[in-house]
Amino acid sequence: MKVLVINSGSSSLKYQLFDMNGEKVIAKGNCEKIGAKDSFIVYKANGKEYKFDEFFPTHSEAMNKVLSVLTDKEIGVLKSLDEVEAFGHRVLHGGEIYKDSVIVDDKVLANLEELKPLGPLHMPANIAGIKSCMALCKGKPNIAVFDTAFHQTMPDYAYMYGLPYRDYEEFKIRKYGFHGTSHKYVSGELAKLTNKPIEQTRFITVHLGNGSSLCAEKGGKSVDTSMGFTPLEGLVMGTRCGDIDASVLEYLSEKTGMTLKELTTYMNKKSGVLGINGVSGDMRDNDDLIKQGNKRAILAQNMICYRVKKYIGSYAAAMGGVDAIAFTGGVGENSKEIREECLQGLEFMGIKLDKNKNDNLARGVIGEISADDSKVKVYRIPTNEELVIARDCVRLTK
Repeated sequence: MKVLVINSGSSSLKYQLFDMNGEKVIAKGNCEKIGAKDSFIVYKANGKEYKFDEFFPTHSEAMNKVLSVLTDKEIGVLKSLDEVEAFGHRVLHGGEIYKDSVIVDDKVLANLEELKPLGPLHMPANIAGIKSCMALCKGKPNIAVFDTAFHQTMPDYAYMYGLPYRDYEEFKIRKYGFHGTSHKYVSGELAKLTNKPIEQTRFITVHLGNGSSLCAEKGGKSVDTSMGFTPLEGLVMGTRCGDIDASVLEYLSEKTGMTLKELTTYMNKKSGVLGINGVSGDMRDNDDLIKQGNKRAILAQNMICYRVKKYIGSYAAAMGGVDAIAFTGGVGENSKEIREECLQGLEFMGIKLDKNKNDNLARGVIGEISADDSKVKVYRIPTNEELVIARDCVRLTK
């Protein structure tokens, strides 16, 4: 069975074609700068990479180009689109409606339209990707896989805010959590590594990238997560401030004259690592600045790791302990320095890092970084959100 996984962003479209007999990626790539005159597509297959400059006014034209290169007589990997049996789509928000992935029909599309206000930056693009596939490949099943679905098992005392209850009833203001497909995949891999019945497990997964979040999983289910009503809450991230006293907004508005909308952009796009070091929100750039002795870059990393450490401690307390921890995401997988700093001082919890293991992990593979006598096992596990989506396509269409 072949499945095409689509991740539609506001001006981008990433894709991976899976052969689910063996769960192999046979082609992948991305369309960038959709809507701009200098838009282009990257296509990777059979060990080769191609780039084509082409104007994509909308996601529909970009999707059409993806299907075209996949079936191209010279570089394509498909004889025809009939070989693709399902399309899987990453969708930011399922609200309280969707606790699992779902086959898209007119009713689902209508629900997604209603959920747009909960994800105004991402949901329109997610919906556009689905509609493009439905129009271009009529009759093929399209499956929506939600970032929020994995966290729908959180208890009410974990997801509710201390606002008047009517705000939840009328406006559905609550913690939803994100990165659900990543946390689901990594916790599943942890279960295999620990050889414990899933019902008895207590895991903490740490997804660190430009956007970052932690998740507490008890018995294989999410019981708490650091992102909230939006992906702004929680950790200090690339350009997001994370947890903040809401009264700061009124104070900043009085001092600067910024509107509420401008403040929201300020917290999401101009804060975090970028706001602290004043140069870049990319942790690779922050690392370079640290090597140059930049004190604000050092501060940015210290803030990230301190907050991760606090969340690890609080989630262990909430679950009555922790059996294993996993780092994932672009930063979590590749920064040995950040993994080490996040775990410093947690020996009292039975968490003991093996510095040699942590420093010498082979790139892109699962590896244990805890000491042999560490009561809590710690791993680096590369995430694979696309595979989770592809697997859900198989599960729902068989």
